[in-house]
Amino acid sequence: KKSQLVRRNDIRNIAIVAHVDHGKTTLVDAMLRQAKVFRDNQFVQERIMDSNDLERERGITILSKNTSINYNDTKINIIDTPGHSDFGGEVERILNMVEGVLLVVDSVEGPMPQTRFVLKKALEFGHAVVVVVNKIDRPSARPNYVVNSTFELFIELNATDEQCDFQVIYASGINGKAGLSPEKLADDLGPLFESIIRCIPGPQISTDGLLQMLATNIEYDEHKGRIAIGRLHAGVLQKGMDVRVCASDDECRFSRVSELFVYEKFNRVPVDSVEAGDICAVCGINDIQIGETIADRTFGKPLPSIKVEEPTVRMSFSINTSPFVGREGKYVTSRNLRDRLYRELERNLAMRVEDGETSDTFIVSGRGTLHITILIENMRREGYEFMVGPPKVINKIINGKVFEPYEIAIVEVREEYMGSVVELLGRRRGQMIDMQGTGSEGTTLMKYKIPTRGLLGLRNSILTVSRGTAILNTIFDEYGPLAGDISTRDQGSLVAFEDGTSTSYALSSAQERGQLFMGPGVDVYKGQVVGIHQRPGDLCLNVCKKKAATNIRSNKDQTVVLDSPLEYSLDDCIEYIQEDELVEVTPSSIRMCKNPKMAKKTR
Repeated sequence: KKSQLVRRNDIRNIAIVAHVDHGKTTLVDAMLRQAKVFRDNQFVQERIMDSNDLERERGITILSKNTSINYNDTKINIIDTPGHSDFGGEVERILNMVEGVLLVVDSVEGPMPQTRFVLKKALEFGHAVVVVVNKIDRPSARPNYVVNSTFELFIELNATDEQCDFQVIYASGINGKAGLSPEKLADDLGPLFESIIRCIPGPQISTDGLLQMLATNIEYDEHKGRIAIGRLHAGVLQKGMDVRVCASDDECRFSRVSELFVYEKFNRVPVDSVEAGDICAVCGINDIQIGETIADRTFGKPLPSIKVEEPTVRMSFSINTSPFVGREGKYVTSRNLRDRLYRELERNLAMRVEDGETSDTFIVSGRGTLHITILIENMRREGYEFMVGPPKVINKIINGKVFEPYEIAIVEVREEYMGSVVELLGRRRGQMIDMQGTGSEGTTLMKYKIPTRGLLGLRNSILTVSRGTAILNTIFDEYGPLAGDISTRDQGSLVAFEDGTSTSYALSSAQERGQLFMGPGVDVYKGQVVGIHQRPGDLCLNVCKKKAATNIRSNKDQTVVLDSPLEYSLDDCIEYIQEDELVEVTPSSIRMCKNPKMAKKTR
């Protein structure tokens, strides 16, 4: 007999989705504060959901987080998601756990590329959408334009009539206020909570169905091992229960649930049983993977597993071969590197790792350079030492023809720098699709379709030509035919030709040849990139030369004035390097060097 589907009214599951920097995490902060999750005198840092160091430093969300609040008699499970397209894989899976989304849109910028991507996914799942126009307190806010362009986006993405009739809430996350019209904001987020409960349906569950739960996220705990997080689709899950874990129809294994948690306020709280419709965390199944189903032991059937979009960029990781190997890092061998990369696959669904041509090289593919850079930065902090090559795009071969990934780039730039930005994008095979002069504070919005190859290393050049004022947003669009050659860097590198310690005497003559990456007193080795040459082509020079100090030359020392060196972050280095260069990553420094394997070929 078919089990009846019933809606649970005491629970709402929502995901908060938006473009980068439109204020998702700040809005969650305000929701947590007003739901009295913290004591009045408790110290709470801002953007409390961004818990690890890297997220707090960069001010971005990388991993999605769960929390829950109680409003009147309803429990609202909230999931904060990342905004960068590189972490789109994270967002796609989260949408499996929820019945509705809060789409947060900036009151000035309006819908951006990532807004479109996340909304498209949410509409495909058939989720209810509440649109929150955030940052309504900005002086240049234009709420009517934003709501209209969001409505156009819904129509463009073939939303149903019910979905197009969305509720709009105007909010200011940082002040913790919301309202149904931009002029009249309530003193708290009451209208937002009311709309969530009114517009987003409770989970549909079968009351007497068999147990089914899809593992949509995995956390790791030192004591408890792997913790699977997901929404219980049907049945009741109890602590100590024997279950069947299904990957697909034919692959099943048995296991036992040792502990069970639900999210309450800001913590995981242990419980004895969970009813269908709630989001819970399950311990005790040590080999569970994302996308597998925890099901009834005797009659369990798997739920459809999660599909994640293909990666578009790949980079090669190899062991450190520089003379300075092992000085700073704790893990330097290829086995350490291999174990760490394959461990990353367990929690990072959109990433792929393959063995390279030699035993100490690995090819890592991801959704974009940022996706892989975050992994590099995390490994570096854990004490790994390794080298990475330049990012390359992943081409597809369809019917014997080579296709490459294209992305949509949206550039917001002040009018005086428009000419040079257009020229830069044209050189990188970008095609302008749209241009509006309606950005905030006299800026122009330009929309380009550009090959992903042309985007590698673009962010730095765009900031240079626009004096640091341009904003670049990109999102994967489609695979298209090859665009032809793209020249990304006009200047060569300055390369050290012997090992030693740099001296100010040598650097003063070297700095006439270009810009340097280092000051005096730094150890360098042969083949290390020490600066940018003014002209095309590399130049080898000696940065360790000491002044000859014989009696004949005992005239007064000339005071040497050195330019301040360029300080390149990890992202900048990865954007800068060419085909024949590598970035050497160690826990305390980032250096660039020529690839010794390539040098022999060129001579």
